[in-house]
Amino acid sequence: MSIQTQIDTKLATLDPLMVEVVNESHMHSVPANSETHFKVTLVSDRFSGLSRVKRHQQLYALLSEELDGPVHALALHLYTAQEWASRGGEIPDSPNCLGGGKH
Repeated sequence: MSIQTQIDTKLATLDPLMVEVVNESHMHSVPANSETHFKVTLVSDRFSGLSRVKRHQQLYALLSEELDGPVHALALHLYTAQEWASRGGEIPDSPNCLGGGKH
């Protein structure tokens, strides 16, 4: 099973209203077909009343196996339904990688 599939499966346990997992490894200096850098955008009412830090900690715990292994970087964009609606459902862009010789 691919790392992305593992992440998707685990995130489904949060009853997301919307979830997008993007493998951004190709934007970094890693071998072809790597699964090391991911961006997660997830909307769930389970985040209601939780600070941004608590939301991130929840995801870090859920994805601890992946973070202890192959995943090097994980960008998290976590919203409640109300927060998601207030930003117009727009997924944040990722910055360009400036490390490892790729510009």
